[in-house]
Amino acid sequence: MRRAILGTVVMTVLLAIYLALTLQLAIALLVSSSGVAIAMGVALVILPLVGVWALVRELMFGFSSSRLIRTLEAEGGLPVDNLPHRPSGRPLRAEADAEFPEYAREVELAPQSWRAWLRLGLAYDASGDRRRARSAVRTAIRLSRQKVPLTSVQ
Repeated sequence: MRRAILGTVVMTVLLAIYLALTLQLAIALLVSSSGVAIAMGVALVILPLVGVWALVRELMFGFSSSRLIRTLEAEGGLPVDNLPHRPSGRPLRAEADAEFPEYAREVELAPQSWRAWLRLGLAYDASGDRRRARSAVRTAIRLSRQKVPLTSVQ
């Protein structure tokens, strides 16, 4: 967890430095008299803004998913990690895949439960399917923001 936070801080600082340098170059190009230089200056303003948008989106995803994981952990609802692991710390894929149907069935039974979707996302991640893991966690985040009655399945 600390490693991920450190990586996020380093990438944010590097992006800020990049943006400052790029903005300085963009201003120099925008004040020139060449049409090509002005076009490049505009691109140097727009492209970093896309980078900032992507970084902010990823930071929001990270904060939101961490909040949900902490909530689920406090409730005792996190999946038990009893899988064998590689030396890198990642679970062995075959064993993670064997547990996957349990979490998929949970989502089928309670499709409006952010808890079920989060556990499914964690199962996808353990199986090495990052794209589906992120999609399931995004669904969990969206569902957690909706107002649901206390009588709903959790």
